Amino acid sequence: MKTQKANWAAEAVGWYGTVAILIAYASVSFGWLTSDNLIFQLLNFTGAIGIVIISLLKKAYPPATLNIIWSIIALVALIGMLMRL
Repeated sequence: MKTQKANWAAEAVGWYGTVAILIAYASVSFGWLTSDNLIFQLLNFTGAIGIVIISLLKKAYPPATLNIIWSIIALVALIGMLMRL
């Protein structure tokens, strides 16, 4: 039972990551947000972390690597934005 709950939680985290990144991309592409928007960067950062988690659990290393880099880029952008406040 614990394994099923853990699997479900990991899948939910992975799906959150996918949806968050898609929302961020669509929001910038359609002009709803700009890339210097805090929400855009938070969606990218949290979404990438979600995909990293599920990718590592499934031993899918290429998407894990891509999203580790993606999350670092988003984190650097977030830190820069917060330092300008």
